[in-house]
Amino acid sequence: MPNPTATTARPQTCPHCTAPLDPDPRFTVWCPGCEWNLVPEQEAAEEAAKDAKAAARERAAAERTERLFQEVAAGRADTTRQDWLAASAVATAVHLSTAALAGWGIWLLVTGNTPLRCLGAAVLAVVFLLRPRLGRAPRGTGVLTRTEAPALYGLTDRLAEQLGAPKVDVIRVDGEFNASMGVVGLRRTSVLTIGLPLWEAMDDQQRIAMLGHELAHRINGDHRSGLWLGSAIRTLAHWYDLATPRRRAGGGGVGAMNLLFIFADYISNAVLHVVTWLLLRVLLLLHRLTARAGQQAEYRADELAARAASSEAASGMLTALLFDEAVGTAVLRVRARIHSRPRSTRREPASAPDTDLLWQELRDHLAGLPALERDRLVRRSRAGGHCVNATHPPTHLRLALLAGRPPVPAAVTAAPAESAAIDAELAPHRARTAHTFLAG
Repeated sequence: MPNPTATTARPQTCPHCTAPLDPDPRFTVWCPGCEWNLVPEQEAAEEAAKDAKAAARERAAAERTERLFQEVAAGRADTTRQDWLAASAVATAVHLSTAALAGWGIWLLVTGNTPLRCLGAAVLAVVFLLRPRLGRAPRGTGVLTRTEAPALYGLTDRLAEQLGAPKVDVIRVDGEFNASMGVVGLRRTSVLTIGLPLWEAMDDQQRIAMLGHELAHRINGDHRSGLWLGSAIRTLAHWYDLATPRRRAGGGGVGAMNLLFIFADYISNAVLHVVTWLLLRVLLLLHRLTARAGQQAEYRADELAARAASSEAASGMLTALLFDEAVGTAVLRVRARIHSRPRSTRREPASAPDTDLLWQELRDHLAGLPALERDRLVRRSRAGGHCVNATHPPTHLRLALLAGRPPVPAAVTAAPAESAAIDAELAPHRARTAHTFLAG
């Protein structure tokens, strides 16, 4: 959403360097010369409030990220074999601990007396809760089958063939400003998830670049989503969630039994805090061991996306990642428009014109972004280290890498009829997602 400074005092000259400004009332006023107000005061204050240790960790991580970018840009980056061996060893320890616990439970059931067999059954119940998490193929709302979306699947199949990647098994859509590729289940079903707000923020060729980037994750050497390492990471995250202490409702009275329960609750929470601390350390260790190769894989996916859809489209796709606030802005505008109508003529947000209005408002808002505002968003991403998430390189470095490569033309395009067919296939999901936003 636009920064509050965009609608308050709007200086005509920069307070720092006195350069003339051309403020747009719709957006944050800033100076492209000295970058005054590039990062709003509230965000700058929050950054300054971080403790010294957290700031030092962030600086060290930023330095490692910058070094990796320089190596990738120079074509001399290589995955550290020791890191992958260490990460695989940690994953093996996670899986072996579950297997050992399962073996103990089975041994108790087979060889023990009645009390020990009961213990064995309890141990196996715990093993079931702690089992490796392989994920499962999505079903229901948001899932598109090949029968329902032949044009969209056809486009992804052509992209997969161009890239030399496996074809996607399942495509689903949701309301996130993101896109992802995952492989789940014992049958290793590939699932492509498309966030409709991000999809609507891009043009046709940028969408092809986004699809190409996600398909490239099947061939870019990213082992974080693999069966062995990926399942260990998901399993540890699940263990952490299970072990996180929950606040229990307090009981009344001060009887001996109630005090005993309070004491037991205190002891169990203390133990769980230690367990969650250890699990978090292991998760952070795995992240540290896989961060370098994971970021290399993202850079590689960007380059493959450029090869498929063109360098210009891939750069446009990455720039669109900076426009996540536009979704909130569009939602607020359409909500305000709906609720400002006279009560006698006001329609419910579920009506088709209102849901169409949301996406049109989003497209109009992005189309109206002036070059100065786009420049501000890119520079702000550099200053704030904007990333899709913690596993991705900063977006400005991804853009810089593509800008430093020779431009390549598109190998895959979509005819207007094909794009229209895909829009028709997504129309019910666009309406459902817009209704969810407007009703929220």
